Amino acid sequence: MTITRDSLMTLEAYARARPTMRAEVMEQKKLRRVKLSENILLIFENELLIRYQIQEMLRVEKIFEEDGIRHELDSYVPLVPDGSNFKVTMQIEYAEENQRREMLAKLKGVEDRVWVRVAGFDPVFAIADEDLERENAEKTSAVHFLRFELSAGMIAAAKTGAAISAGVDHPAYTVNTGALPDAVRASLASDLR
Repeated sequence: MTITRDSLMTLEAYARARPTMRAEVMEQKKLRRVKLSENILLIFENELLIRYQIQEMLRVEKIFEEDGIRHELDSYVPLVPDGSNFKVTMQIEYAEENQRREMLAKLKGVEDRVWVRVAGFDPVFAIADEDLERENAEKTSAVHFLRFELSAGMIAAAKTGAAISAGVDHPAYTVNTGALPDAVRASLASDLR
């Protein structure tokens, strides 16, 4: 299912459906948030999470005109996986401002060194920030959008229960999650066709 203008709820309909949808989204987010150590969070997006994000933006901003709705669709629909990939929002999190500034400088290029691995295959490194550059000469951004393209063999293996892991291979930050919990693996594999 893809998110289209016709599949979105009106503001009134969304107000009625919001409590139920929010509860479902919160349950799914538990299965789609992968911590890479303490400081990097990967949120594996899916159609429901992105649909909720769009509906929330329309609600909060009280957007009901076609141009505004089209803008939200154009901004968020590219984050929905298309069956051969995972699409991920990566957040780099340091609570203390000075440490955050220092680490964002040290982590330049980290967005290109994040990987996902299906057991039995080589890691797949992220294609990062296709919409716009989020890094400058001094530092990387605290938020990146990543895409991991999987081969047909990887997809078949993931769909039949092969372990999935994630990590970072960067000089200033190296981590490997090991096999993700089965419920998380199953949720991620459900994105694949």
